[in-house]
Amino acid sequence: MSEVLTTVSPVTNRPILTRDGLTSSDVALLPALATRAYNTYRLTSLEQRQQIVGRALQIINDKQDVLAKELTEQMGRPIAYASKEIATAVARGQYLLKISSRALSDTDGEPENGFKRYIRKIPVGPVLILFTWNYPYLVLVNSLIPALLAGNSVLLKPSPQTPTIVEQVHSIFLQAGLPDKVIQYFHCGSLIRLEGIVKSPQIRLICFTGSVAGGLQVQRAAADRVVPVGLELGGKDPAYVRADVDIKWAAEEIVDGAVFNSGQSCCSIERVYVADTIHDDFVAAIQEVLKGYKLGNPLNPSTTIGPVVSKKSLETIRIHVQDALAKGAVDATPGNETFDFPPPDGNYVKPTLLISVSHEMYVMNDETFGPVIPVMKVGGDEEAIRLMNDSEFGLTASIWTKDTARGEELAREVEAGTVFVNRCDYPSPDLAWTGWKNSGKGVTLSQFGFEQFVKYKSFHVKHYPM
Repeated sequence: MSEVLTTVSPVTNRPILTRDGLTSSDVALLPALATRAYNTYRLTSLEQRQQIVGRALQIINDKQDVLAKELTEQMGRPIAYASKEIATAVARGQYLLKISSRALSDTDGEPENGFKRYIRKIPVGPVLILFTWNYPYLVLVNSLIPALLAGNSVLLKPSPQTPTIVEQVHSIFLQAGLPDKVIQYFHCGSLIRLEGIVKSPQIRLICFTGSVAGGLQVQRAAADRVVPVGLELGGKDPAYVRADVDIKWAAEEIVDGAVFNSGQSCCSIERVYVADTIHDDFVAAIQEVLKGYKLGNPLNPSTTIGPVVSKKSLETIRIHVQDALAKGAVDATPGNETFDFPPPDGNYVKPTLLISVSHEMYVMNDETFGPVIPVMKVGGDEEAIRLMNDSEFGLTASIWTKDTARGEELAREVEAGTVFVNRCDYPSPDLAWTGWKNSGKGVTLSQFGFEQFVKYKSFHVKHYPM
């Protein structure tokens, strides 16, 4: 008997969808079907796969409005921005499609008379992709597109918060001509049943995006066999604002990087270090920016900040803020009528500006995953870099300065998989997306994002002597 999974609206806290979860029979059946589909699909040409993926991306783009509305209803992003995720996912997929011939081509060995040597990239087999709710299309594209282009079959498990995304993607790829069962999906909230899929010897690669705790659970479940596990986990991403910046411009950029999508991004800015000589002016500039934001119902086109995804998330954010205030931080959030009087039923939390913070507070150490902007004074570059690196996480970091050469020098000292100078919160498809420390392992995006979806087979041919 399967469990029943319920999606609760972050806008109203009322149930909006139910889905039947994974059954015990599915645990055996789905990997077997994926293996059967793989054994046929792997024989298709790269050109055939490219045509299917290209058609699917076009269909996704054409359905942008429908898909965006579902996102807003299920996870709460303002409708004014929801379609941007779809458009960005399509653009990201098109880039991966564009580079796939080069990324998946053979690699020649050293030339030698009488010999032919080369390395061929072979699909790994059925791939299990477990992906999260906060940017479901973007996160899914990172793994799904290279997996299919490489010739693998895939099993998809979405978050119970956004169940229709996987159903839409499955339908779209079938419409685009993908053979049956090359993509399959299931809904699951039970770790025990999910472990049954993870432990299946027919699953040859596991890709997980989500929390550190969730990633460690998946890694432990897979530990009894030799199978690669890619993990895209959390962040506590710092920003350092040097004294030479245009304060108003930097404040606008950093507020956007901290509170867009209600701060629910692994690469949102979660810590801000500011040169002490401009600290007060920078705080005042952030306050002016926040006055222009509108917290409210995400289905209203004028809303710029919607609810966070759940009551649990709301409580975590409140705990972080209350802990900071109890330890000496000051709430410097400006007056804003929409912050003070949000809609009554949903998971609304005001964008919160905290000053006088320290590393003894949760808000500077643990992932908040909400629209909180903690600002800390620093005396200069050395102190800023030391504090930026004082974290268990290492996903992204940003440095804001007019002296871009110095910014790049400082970026080399930061312990993070992606470093920005005068930008933030943007996984570029031509660069490797990878976490350091507890932010994960493995790579998606760029030419290196194809590597986990292939195994390498070396061919060594000696010409027969005549």
